[in-house]
Amino acid sequence: MFSAETYTERRRALAEKVDSGLILFLGNLEAPMNYASNTYPFRQDSNFLYFFGIDRPGLAATLDAGTGETIVYGDELTMDDIVWTGDLPTISEQAEAAGVFKTAPMVALESAVKGKSVHYTPPYRGKNIIWISELLSITPAAAKSGASMELIRGIISLRSYKSAEEVEQLDIAVRVTEAMHIRAMEVARPGLTEAQVHAAIQETVHSYDSHTSFLPIVSVRGEVLHNHSHSNLMNSGQLLLVDCGGESPMHYAGDMTRTFPVDTTFNDQQRDIYQVVLASQVTAVEMCRPGVAYRDVHLEAARVITYGLKELGLMKGDPEEAVEAGAHALFFPHGLGHAMGLDVHDMEDLGENYVGYDERYERSDQFGLAFLRLGKELEPGFTITVEPGVYFIPQLIDQWKAEGLHSRFIDFDALDAYRTFGGIRIEENLLITGDSSRLLGDGIPKTVEDIEELRG
Repeated sequence: MFSAETYTERRRALAEKVDSGLILFLGNLEAPMNYASNTYPFRQDSNFLYFFGIDRPGLAATLDAGTGETIVYGDELTMDDIVWTGDLPTISEQAEAAGVFKTAPMVALESAVKGKSVHYTPPYRGKNIIWISELLSITPAAAKSGASMELIRGIISLRSYKSAEEVEQLDIAVRVTEAMHIRAMEVARPGLTEAQVHAAIQETVHSYDSHTSFLPIVSVRGEVLHNHSHSNLMNSGQLLLVDCGGESPMHYAGDMTRTFPVDTTFNDQQRDIYQVVLASQVTAVEMCRPGVAYRDVHLEAARVITYGLKELGLMKGDPEEAVEAGAHALFFPHGLGHAMGLDVHDMEDLGENYVGYDERYERSDQFGLAFLRLGKELEPGFTITVEPGVYFIPQLIDQWKAEGLHSRFIDFDALDAYRTFGGIRIEENLLITGDSSRLLGDGIPKTVEDIEELRG
């Protein structure tokens, strides 16, 4: 946990952003895999962690926006519990460590919220939807739709700006992530399965007493953006895309991607496309600084990709016009990056558009650009990912070719030689500073030469 003063100040700042009423925080409960006592690894709700820091299941809390009174609710362990869990700190002790000096059993929560104007965040777990509906005597549907916009905007206005102690946690998370990637590069070779590389990644993250911040992507089918299967055999001539992240001890997330040859060196085709993606990624990183709209960074990254693919004979026409029309999205169909912090897609439970856009920057509905999770201007304290990619998706290529879509910008015949190529993505994590940005962590091989040296 951080200091009690940190959590007290966060709650005070939040209360100032909500005019009146009772702010309700529901911590997460244990989630069963297949029967009640066989649970998934516990992960506390990130908003609860941010404002209270208590990492245990079965808790709730209230904050009176008018008076500032704060109460943590939960049931202390019984001897039957202690037999299985061992002796743990009491809820009262953990609450005091977060600057809260009033606790109550969970049964008292219902009367505490009864008849009050209650603010809560959008529930994303089924149990919490039911819990809210029972506490407030409303339907589950009303519980899902009744989240407080005032509270959502207040939380985003605080969590978007990372403090020095949060940045320290993010650096730890990214260093764990870097170790995971180095291990993947050391292990992968023809004849192994993706699962064996995935196992090496998991061994590494657990050796840091950490957990993955999301399900790792370890795939020779890099054109499948969220491919969580690890069943393929890795063959000579293929690329392996690894997208993974570790958590810090306080659950801050890392999120990085590297793509490298299953062989020890890139072949000519792989090297050509890799250099295009790398140029795009380096350009995007250099653009990231306060006052620059991330949508503009995304579009510039797309232009670099388009110019590069035109030089390789895969695109044609005016690159500026091609990007404006969205033709590049055949190869780069996702957004350049997103906010990160306690969540790998930070605060996504509160609503992507509220986190990544504002009154000046609205989300596009153009294919590809519509998937950009962060479009607004960057500010000091933001932590983000930068992750351009180039992919050859046979089904998408066939659809666009059949429809004649963007045919004046794309040489569909030239794409026949790339149908089994897969995809390349390069991703790093940045902190926006007072006048520029810096990479989180220590950095790992990214150039063709450095990757080949490590792979060799």
